[in-house]
Amino acid sequence: MISFLRGKLVSATPTRAIVDCNGVGYEIAIPLSSFDKLPTPGGDVRILTCLHVREDAQLLYGFMTEQERELFKLLLSVSGIGPKSALTVLGGMSPVALKGAIVANDVKSLSKIKGVGAKTAERLCVELRDKVGEIGALEAAGAKHALSPEEQKLNDAILAMISLGYKRLEAHKAVRAALDKLGTSAGVEELVRQALKAA
Repeated sequence: MISFLRGKLVSATPTRAIVDCNGVGYEIAIPLSSFDKLPTPGGDVRILTCLHVREDAQLLYGFMTEQERELFKLLLSVSGIGPKSALTVLGGMSPVALKGAIVANDVKSLSKIKGVGAKTAERLCVELRDKVGEIGALEAAGAKHALSPEEQKLNDAILAMISLGYKRLEAHKAVRAALDKLGTSAGVEELVRQALKAA
């Protein structure tokens, strides 16, 4: 499995990038969201990758963020969604907005993505709602309302606890208790460490 490529960006279009890694040029299919984050050709680049093997080809898909790559893998688990469709979905909505729409069962917004009809949008919601889960809901809520630095810190600590398997209510309670004990100067790591002790 090729996890990432680091090298010089030779060329890029909104759907493809070519990266020179020690004299070997890799052609990588990318979503529009990753294209926006690429450096100018000739610059150094590190692209996270996902290798997709078919009977007739081995195709490399690239992403500038881990969040995009994870969502790509989740989208591939939906019946009727192939790599090309998954890239289209990723290019049509930011990862946070996409997770929020899936959790909120917002078929209307998902249907606005080019190439995604109402049936596909419904399938995305039904098959991915539990997988995206509470973390997607919290991320989307944080993106809709501008959070203060302290609220963002709390939100990040709660998300970390949820990713470790805690329920939202338990995570919220434990992080709040950690904040009361350590004070507002504590960082996310300190809050999570203290919350884990108390939980």
